[in-house]
Amino acid sequence: MTDSIKIANCSGFYGDNLSIAKKMVEGGPIDVLTGDYLAELTMTILYNQKIKRGEDQGYVGTFLKQFKDVAQICQEKNIKIVTNAGGLNPSSMANEVSKIIQELNLTLKVSYIDGDDLMPRMEELSNEGELLKNLDKGNDLFSYSKQPLTANAYLGAWGIKEALDNGADVVVCPRVTDAAVVIGPAAWKYNWSRDDYDKLAGALAAGHIIECGAQATGGNYSFFEEVPTFKNIGYPIAEIFEDGSFAITKHPNTGGLVSVGTVTAQLLYEIGSPAYLNPDVISHFDTLKIEQESEDRVFVSGCRGSSPPKDHKVCINLAGGFRNGTELLITGLDIEKKAELITNTIFDSVGGKEQFDKVDIQLHRTDKENPESNEQAQAFLRIDVMSSNPDLVGRLFSAKIIELALANFPGWTGRSGVVPNGPYIEYWPALVDSKHIKEKVHVDGKIIEVIPTSQLDYEEFYYQKEPVDVKSIEGKADKEIYFGDLYGTRSGDKGGCANLGVWAKTEDSYGFLYDFLSVEKLKKLLPDLNEFEIDRYELPNILSLNFYIHGILQDGVSSSTRMDGQAKSLGEYLRAKKILTPKLLTSN
Repeated sequence: MTDSIKIANCSGFYGDNLSIAKKMVEGGPIDVLTGDYLAELTMTILYNQKIKRGEDQGYVGTFLKQFKDVAQICQEKNIKIVTNAGGLNPSSMANEVSKIIQELNLTLKVSYIDGDDLMPRMEELSNEGELLKNLDKGNDLFSYSKQPLTANAYLGAWGIKEALDNGADVVVCPRVTDAAVVIGPAAWKYNWSRDDYDKLAGALAAGHIIECGAQATGGNYSFFEEVPTFKNIGYPIAEIFEDGSFAITKHPNTGGLVSVGTVTAQLLYEIGSPAYLNPDVISHFDTLKIEQESEDRVFVSGCRGSSPPKDHKVCINLAGGFRNGTELLITGLDIEKKAELITNTIFDSVGGKEQFDKVDIQLHRTDKENPESNEQAQAFLRIDVMSSNPDLVGRLFSAKIIELALANFPGWTGRSGVVPNGPYIEYWPALVDSKHIKEKVHVDGKIIEVIPTSQLDYEEFYYQKEPVDVKSIEGKADKEIYFGDLYGTRSGDKGGCANLGVWAKTEDSYGFLYDFLSVEKLKKLLPDLNEFEIDRYELPNILSLNFYIHGILQDGVSSSTRMDGQAKSLGEYLRAKKILTPKLLTSN
């Protein structure tokens, strides 16, 4: 396979390294430069930007600096740019991109896509029977008391292909799926049909792997000591072939690592079922094969695809209310009694707990018996309050806490001071019938409507997975090790839920993992997960399990009162636990 399209990622989130765009276009041959900037919370950040700065805002402004840095060389090398930096206002972003092109005396053609914003159509959707039910909780949006701020459908890849087919050099996208910025250029390169499901599924997997930048090249990797260096870490490139297979690599002479492990870890990131849904295709991650082809080059093949669902996912952010809180260090003896004393005193002074919409109290016992340092003697108490009434969680609440600094438990110490009061956002994931999606591509003065695949006359196809036998490991489990001695993990947020992916390096260690790590066992190892419903999914093709933990992040990142509101550390927590394994697994 000699013909391919090389698609490089330069951003995994809003705030990623701005210098990467230039490094990717100058570091070696690529055909397309992509950037992913949008998380669920980012849409709210952009909403606030519009409110504060005007209706012409609401896009990722930092992308404009990156574009200015690379526009000249992209034109010289015929590198296409596809990004979701358009956010809530792709037309304004496209206008700003065009200004830069004129300023630099370039001839790049700009296109933008819209149709994801459902806010102007909420009444229409309600009248047509769309309930926009919360996928996690089941209640419908229009019966809920809180006000939506943003509502954006996740668009797919075909609008991007349409823009490229019409000669666009820069495609500014709104809220498209993270993988769409990769699927679209691949479909354009090979002129794939809407029902080339296996090929599209492969491109989706490629997009999912590179969407978070350096997480595919050694960043946030469990076995970080395998990474030669984190200096000048290379960002991922997906080299996609006509049959949908692809290689993940990075530019030469860059830091980081591309291995079966780094690619597997990222494939497991922020997924639920191995049947990964997208408006263009369902990609079955439990069918693909991952192989080390050469140094820093991993080949992925065999991914099967199915017809896309008949619904589009919608990211809705609600005005949740207001919050405040504090973190206090509690030192030495009688930790729990001191915590009870200060907690009761705070709430007595402000009129009781029941007046708040939500109260969350967490005592974290980080203290050690017979401590050898002041820090080892300390636990910390975290108190969060939420209310629709800003006055209840405003300055008065903060003042009442501060008043107690000399009048309560001994050794009073603030860990991070009083958390400033302010608004928080509730994340509301929902589905909308794809018939309501009105995606439009704006290019060359034309407006091209893009109909979702599920609304076209394609025969439905769903891949039926063949069962896979996993070989059990015989031998008594009598060797104590850390879970992380054998297994890598990758975890992250899925709105109010979280995923915890676990993978093994060998078939023997996977055989043990498969039998050992049930949902029940996971809850025994991590008892703070006991209250949550957990689904287990098997991916024996990549020696992996994935656990989907419902409701652990409450109503999403902004409203979560967990210390790790994005569940990024959940996997490393599991790796720190001691388990018993057969000796043969650790003999090497």
